[in-house]
Amino acid sequence: MELTDKRIGFAFTGSFCTLMEVYEQLVRLVPLCDKVLPIFSNAVAEYDTRFVKAKDFYCMVSKAADAQPITSIVAAEPIGPKKLLDAMIVAPATGNTLAKMANGITDTPVLMAVKSHLRNNRPVVLAVSSNDALGANGENIGKLMNRKNIYFVPMRQDAPNGKPCSVVADFSMIIPTLQAALEGQQLQPMLIS
Repeated sequence: MELTDKRIGFAFTGSFCTLMEVYEQLVRLVPLCDKVLPIFSNAVAEYDTRFVKAKDFYCMVSKAADAQPITSIVAAEPIGPKKLLDAMIVAPATGNTLAKMANGITDTPVLMAVKSHLRNNRPVVLAVSSNDALGANGENIGKLMNRKNIYFVPMRQDAPNGKPCSVVADFSMIIPTLQAALEGQQLQPMLIS
């Protein structure tokens, strides 16, 4: 599917070790779309980590997307009523975000953006990055897999010997997953080795 006329939300949550890898996918996506609107979780907007400083990441994403990221629940709420997006990506999608999404909790800008966007029956693409995806969060991922308009980027165990419950999406598959989701299809295989 062509993306040239599509408006895409790109939401970042706090799997800090994967932010730069996901940022590369944002950079790839921007020239393919009409517009990419970045959205930050509170953690991404506020926390300096050993991987990236919050202010530096904000500036990088703003420049790449030519748009300032949404960083508040109030700013995210109009996404649905104004039908601002054709699809939304959450990458990385942390276990915390997945758990809250699966259980209807809306307490961050990303969760409000997803909730607001889903009211229009439009796709949300999730790129999992969670140390407990095959543990405590397995149940939440299962719930989300059964929800209408939720699509997953193909994912794999990233360190089965050292972290047997940890799963990370193949971030290079974000764009193909988005294209499939816009056609109402889940990209397969969803679980890769």
